[in-house]
Amino acid sequence: MRLQGKKIATLVAQDVEDLEYYVPLMRLQEEGAHVLTAALDLKPLHGKNGLEIKPDTTIESLNADELFALIIPGGWAPDKLRRHSVVTDLVRKMDSQGKTIGIICHGGLIAISAGIMEGRRATGSLGIKDDIVNAGGIWVDEAAFQEGNLVWGRVVADIPDFCRELVEALTEKVR
Repeated sequence: MRLQGKKIATLVAQDVEDLEYYVPLMRLQEEGAHVLTAALDLKPLHGKNGLEIKPDTTIESLNADELFALIIPGGWAPDKLRRHSVVTDLVRKMDSQGKTIGIICHGGLIAISAGIMEGRRATGSLGIKDDIVNAGGIWVDEAAFQEGNLVWGRVVADIPDFCRELVEALTEKVR
């Protein structure tokens, strides 16, 4: 229970990658974290593989100052979420405060739109490689790694590596 009581938000929208949402959520809960599922509104939604997700709160109601970390799963949701300034503003503020942001697969689209890529190593789905490079990021084809306060995961198959890196980054902050 190394993350007991730490408040972490996960950003979701319709067609989020189900496993990239649920597996890190459960892993962080195992460590005692209080994980909030945040969406643009409180309507239930479905992941791209059909699992239902019920948001706990809206993204607009999140306060970066009150969050320990932020998780951005992939799927098709990041492309929808990145169009909203409430999302990109939150990501920029979390990043400027040096708070951990876990980003996997297509989640990098939000980091790109938030303008936090310049000079940083990043990974994700091969489908966003050019976007990362064009945003000033340095593409790395690795399963998962930490780059400062950012924790990157490549794709669904790399979720175990992503979760290990994420938990390590978060527990380092607790110590």
